[in-house]
Amino acid sequence: MNMFDPELLRTFLAVDRAGGFTAAARILGLRQSTVSGHIARLEQAAGRELIRRDTRNLSLTADGAAMIGFARAILDAQARADRYFSDSTLTGLIRLGASDDVVARELPDVLLEFQRSHPGVDLELIVGLSENLKTRMAAGELDLMVAKRLPGERHGQLLWRDRLVWAGRSGTGAVDDPVPVVTYPPPSLTRHVALRALEREDRSWRIACVSDSQLGLRAAVLAGLGVVVHAETLLPPGLFAVDDETLPELGELEFVLLRRHSTLSEPEQALCDAIVAGADRMHR
Repeated sequence: MNMFDPELLRTFLAVDRAGGFTAAARILGLRQSTVSGHIARLEQAAGRELIRRDTRNLSLTADGAAMIGFARAILDAQARADRYFSDSTLTGLIRLGASDDVVARELPDVLLEFQRSHPGVDLELIVGLSENLKTRMAAGELDLMVAKRLPGERHGQLLWRDRLVWAGRSGTGAVDDPVPVVTYPPPSLTRHVALRALEREDRSWRIACVSDSQLGLRAAVLAGLGVVVHAETLLPPGLFAVDDETLPELGELEFVLLRRHSTLSEPEQALCDAIVAGADRMHR
């Protein structure tokens, strides 16, 4: 079985992209004769003609078109192997806490990319209410945490600010008294903000549903049991800001990154950098 030399494959892809040997040679910083030699050696290894040449045009044969896909796959696999065995020297365990709504929308892509880049790091994810996660971090059970804080609070590194809204199912109009509130259990920050705002406006309210998961809150709201206070950009599918000016304004909530240690390990620093970069991409 032939093993295809990655250097030859890179030259082949460059010739295809550039549309010719001379242009590919300029891109690669090689002599044109070297590029021609690479292609000849690759064709010899494949046992097939890959590039059809005439005096004016250069085009791929059917086998050459097939080799494009194989070359990309081989070079990608090699890059991933290189990262695993050389560049990605980070190892260790990170215990990451995150609030339910952040896990549902913000974190999955960031964590997936982090694990691909640092396969030697074991990542343990703990999901819960921000206030409960803070208690666990204080007890030494978490290393990092993505959570919420109220405006004016100083703990953690600010990732982004989000407007809080009253949310209901599609078509929800004016909300009658007592306001039916769907909420997380105490010590939820959004529950605290919602009830404090209603009391400030002397609105009567009742707790229509309590759930410790976003899935439960969403189900209750979609069933028409009530309205929920939620960060606007993280609204679950099927939930919409309620158009009722009689409901009190809720202000903003801040999402932050907290660290248990002031001096981070290399894996912890790498994950912090990935989370901050992800938040910048999604909220710039």
